[in-house]
Amino acid sequence: MSDFYQTGVVATFHRLGRTELKKIEAELSWYVQERPIALVLPSLSREMLARLCYPVTSPNLDYDFCKGFYGRVTDRLHGRATRLLVVPLIRTLQKVLGYHPLLVFFDSFRYPLAGEFSMDIDLAKVNRIPGDWGLEVGVLAEVYRNTALRRVCQVDISENYEHKHQPLSPDDITQGLHKMGVDICKSLLRTLASEGVIFSEGFCKTLVATYVRTAQDMLKRYEDDAAINGLFFDRHEESLAVETFTHCLRKASGIINEDPLGVPLISGWDRVTSAIPDILTRIRDAGEEDNKPIRRNFSGVIGHNA
Repeated sequence: MSDFYQTGVVATFHRLGRTELKKIEAELSWYVQERPIALVLPSLSREMLARLCYPVTSPNLDYDFCKGFYGRVTDRLHGRATRLLVVPLIRTLQKVLGYHPLLVFFDSFRYPLAGEFSMDIDLAKVNRIPGDWGLEVGVLAEVYRNTALRRVCQVDISENYEHKHQPLSPDDITQGLHKMGVDICKSLLRTLASEGVIFSEGFCKTLVATYVRTAQDMLKRYEDDAAINGLFFDRHEESLAVETFTHCLRKASGIINEDPLGVPLISGWDRVTSAIPDILTRIRDAGEEDNKPIRRNFSGVIGHNA
């Protein structure tokens, strides 16, 4: 994604050449003396981690939140939930509702469902998140509420990054992208409801109809994009995904009408530490205890090899 276009209200940092990894890591090694970095489920390469952490760790940039984005392409386009659900739905809500700052914020992210992000510890303490597939949308909503837009950014962490693909499961709402789509829609609609948007029955019908038209228009763009790049494009499967996501939106709209609040968000760490003051120490001790067998096995391997 080697361009320099700034997207919406969020600062966008691009991949404008080869990453000077040694230089970035050297700077990070210096900065962590004052701003320690903790990794949760680190499954990224060194370069991806360095680019993701740098905007939050560097005192010269001093961002509170940084979300990664990347391409997801093999012989075809991936990322159906983002391409055919989240982006069209956000654009649909903008058409139906008009200008809304939260929707502009969501629409500023190149890959809103990317699970790779870094954030300042003070922001992490107060953020609450959904406990389902609405996690990424919920995180962005909490970031929007709890910090200034000028302290939010996104960074290109990889030219192409492939991870697990969920099956569409069009006939089973409890599995795959079908379940994911319902959770994502619920999270987005509930976030807007908390901002004062009223989801009447008529509004929801209009929303679904407008989404279908918007998603179909975007599907044609993706088909043309695939064609010009010589990629495989299965129009039937893509259309089936739009139909499945339409059902997700209908289902989520009905749930929101019946229960706008739904399942409470997972409490932020500020509340958890208030209720259980020594929870962080207990978690650290439990982690160290779990790691003891790993350390012993690792030492045994080294000794054997020596």
